[in-house]
Amino acid sequence: MQLDLNLLTALDALLEEGSVTGAADRLHLSAPAMSRTLGRIRRATGDQILVRTGRTMTPTPHATAIREQVHALVHQVQAVLSPERAVDLATLDRVFTLRWHDSITTAVGADLLAAVRAEAPGVRLRFLVESASDTDELRRGHIDLEAGTTEPDLPEISRELVGHDRVVVVLRAGHPLTEEPLTLERYTAAEHITVSRRGRLRDPIDDALLDRGLHRTVVAAAPTAVAAMQLVRSGDFLAAVAERTSRPMLDDLGLVALPLPLETPPVPLYLAWHQRYDGDHAHAWLRTRTLAVLHALRDA
Repeated sequence: MQLDLNLLTALDALLEEGSVTGAADRLHLSAPAMSRTLGRIRRATGDQILVRTGRTMTPTPHATAIREQVHALVHQVQAVLSPERAVDLATLDRVFTLRWHDSITTAVGADLLAAVRAEAPGVRLRFLVESASDTDELRRGHIDLEAGTTEPDLPEISRELVGHDRVVVVLRAGHPLTEEPLTLERYTAAEHITVSRRGRLRDPIDDALLDRGLHRTVVAAAPTAVAAMQLVRSGDFLAAVAERTSRPMLDDLGLVALPLPLETPPVPLYLAWHQRYDGDHAHAWLRTRTLAVLHALRDA
């Protein structure tokens, strides 16, 4: 049997994207060309692989069973066929796209940019804010590195737990609550601003309060931690943010951080990337520099 490794790559794309159009876009092919490739895969495997259900396509049981095996094989082939070359940082010309929580970009973005510019002046960084909805841009290769508090649940996403942060309450320096201990009673009696990229007026703190039979008044939702702190600066409001990532903004905005008078789980920080970049030397260099600035923030 004459094996065509291109079919394996195409099969991997089809199983990850779940559609002919998505796989074609990922492999830079036309949709008709990908449809013909799917036909060849079906003949080779004796299975339909993807079947249409309404307007979408669903993987067959066989396709679901071999998905991880196919993905692993593609990466093994790429590793075998990719030459081992050291990266010449002085001549590296590349754009990396980073999707980070806004407070992380504010806290360490400048440090990372300085480190990158010092070693690889031809490298450019695109910092993107978190999306208002869950996306698969990391899997599609549109994002190089993602930093946030949610652990990726896809098996093909590599990740590293950088550390944990804790939630604190921020308020303006002249707020009446800075003159006395912030008790749970005083906390719930104040007016609050939530941080939600989806505009939600509730967060896990409200659930924890509800378990105690308590309630707080939320007057606004801000899309980012930085926006929430700007609103706090303007009035007698409270906002709950991650301590270490928000610390650089506190002095600039004249804000005070107080312990949250309620026990909450520590906030994890993950750095994530797609496994396709595991053997990419330039990407590995950027990961090393990124982890260095994140670890410095964690240890501060």
